[in-house]
Amino acid sequence: MQQLNWYVIITKPRSERKVADRLSAIGIDVYCPIKTEMRQWSDRKKKVEVPVLPSMVLVKLADKDRNRVFEVTGVVRYLFWLGEPAVVREEEIDVLKKAMDSGLNIVEVDTIKVGDMIEIEGLGSVKKEKGKVKYVSGNRCWVVLESLGYVVTLDI
Repeated sequence: MQQLNWYVIITKPRSERKVADRLSAIGIDVYCPIKTEMRQWSDRKKKVEVPVLPSMVLVKLADKDRNRVFEVTGVVRYLFWLGEPAVVREEEIDVLKKAMDSGLNIVEVDTIKVGDMIEIEGLGSVKKEKGKVKYVSGNRCWVVLESLGYVVTLDI
């Protein structure tokens, strides 16, 4: 039996959902986490759904099937790490799914400053996930999750 891995696909800007739908339609296992945000224009406020990972979609497939994603319009390339397509562990996908399902947005901290390591706890079977604070602005901080190879924005 072939081993299936999760890979990160880079998409054209603002086409994550369309790419995910198209990949799913050709039989590829896809995960594109979406969150709801309140956006304000000069004349109104509106709730909009935006991807958690801008210009990225996660796909689960065998190594030999990696080129199938390029059959879909909107796919740009794979995300690479150390010269190889970045592979995301199943546990990391589970943490992301559980965090999205629980609506987890707040991390309990006293003060956050750049360079701090923070732990997120209590996501089901996965005990803890660590990340390093890259930037802090107002009530948001950007945390680097090295195991995933990207930066996550947290509301604090």
